[in-house]
Parts: sequence; C-alpha cells; structure tokens
Amino acid sequence: MNDRERPLYMISVAAELAGMHPQTLRVYESRGLVTPKRSGGNTRLYSPADIERLELIGQLTSEGVNLAGVMRILDMQNRLDECDEQIERLGRRVRRTTDRLHELEMRQQITAMVRYQPGVLRRIEQQAPVDTQTSSQQPASETAGLA
Repeated sequence: MNDRERPLYMISVAAELAGMHPQTLRVYESRGLVTPKRSGGNTRLYSPADIERLELIGQLTSEGVNLAGVMRILDMQNRLDECDEQIERLGRRVRRTTDRLHELEMRQQITAMVRYQPGVLRRIEQQAPVDTQTSSQQPASETAGLA
C-alpha cells in the first residue's frame, strides 16, 4: 500500500481537510462515492487519496453536478486511470520486446560476420545432402544433357 492509499484520518479530520461536514462524508459513503477503511474499532479512516476524491466531489457539486453525475464522472475517471495503467504496461512490454529483437539482430549479424570472415574461422557453407536414390532415378531427358 502506497502513502496515498494509507488510511490516516478520522472522519472529523477528513471532513475538515475536504472542507465538508462529517455528515456529508457519511452520505457520500452511503452512496458509494467514497469508501473509507475501517479501524479495528470500526472507526472510519480516510486516506489522502480519499481526501482528494472528496475535494473533487465538492468541486463538481459546487459547479452544479448532481450526485448521479458525480458517480458517472468518477467511474469514467477510474476507467481512464485503468486504461492509462494498461498503456504504460504495454509500452514497457513493447520496449522490452524491441530491446530483445535488437539484441537478437545484433547476435545474428555478429554470427554472420564471424562465420564468413576469412582467416578467423573456416567458412561454413551449407550443402544439401545428395540423395542417391533420387539421383539414379532421374528421367533420361535430364541425364542426357549431363553426359
């Protein structure tokens, strides 16, 4: 759990930090707009992230957005945050894959240089194995031109 998610503030302190009445926080909790953690004694504990969320709710409601609209906005914000996280994960995966591809290409180039550099290693030529059964069964037209 990071510091933003750590439950620190009791309802009275959280309400003061968010500029709201404690009863408003209880209403928001009952509507599902904020979900504070609970202590062992069942006391609501709000995190800095909860305080930020409450401030955003306060700002939206002061601009005339009703609670149903606030819920939709917060849901879209959560979806956007999830998409941003997925984009970051995919970006890291693409960078790792690109690095690995570059490494493999470099290995292939180095291997090709070592194989064919005169005097370093014996030149390796790939030859197809000769199949004696098929060579003796060639049509006369093909063998006539060879003789």
